[in-house]
Amino acid sequence: MASEQTTAERTNEQWLDDLRGKPSVQTAALSDLRTRLQRSILYYLGQERSDLRDLSGQELNQMAEDLAQDALMRVMENLDSFRGESLFTTWANRIAIRLAISDLRRARYRDFSLDDLTADGELSPNAASVSSDAAPTPEEATERSDVMAKISAAFEDALTERQFKALDAVALKGIPMDIVAEQLGTNRNALYKLLHDARRKLRTHLETQGLSIDYMMDLFK
Repeated sequence: MASEQTTAERTNEQWLDDLRGKPSVQTAALSDLRTRLQRSILYYLGQERSDLRDLSGQELNQMAEDLAQDALMRVMENLDSFRGESLFTTWANRIAIRLAISDLRRARYRDFSLDDLTADGELSPNAASVSSDAAPTPEEATERSDVMAKISAAFEDALTERQFKALDAVALKGIPMDIVAEQLGTNRNALYKLLHDARRKLRTHLETQGLSIDYMMDLFK
């Protein structure tokens, strides 16, 4: 009961002081914070992740416990970045949820391979989908099909294999950038540059064929 009262009564400054305090004080603060983070993560997993609905309560609890420990370490590593613009616990919970989202995303693509992803050498079917509520006329459908064929060809003709894999994975398949960067043996900054160069080359190549971005946007709107 005393621990709950201490947790509830801590100000931002007290959280920082306790987490940086002598071992006995720090241990209690770490335990309190871990409990809070685990509770927030468990709520997120159980209430906001429809893809985890088939997991048992025990499985969700174990996942929340593991993530809370990782989140606690992340919070401690970033204590100096806390600026006091919100409650300390709110700030810490944000870190915990972001970590949970990232971890679940990485788990989804754990067995992902860029080689398998682009083995067919074609654009994602999603890239050819259109959002218009009205069905295209036969003429529009033919025109769209022709443009998609040119875009597919442009991906192979204008881009290097590395650029193709990166752009296909990130822009068309929606694979997280950190996963793609890891697969390519690079970092996020280098991947940004690779994607920027790939988009520029693709745009230039398409424009030489009379396919401006505005034209394509109008065609598929």
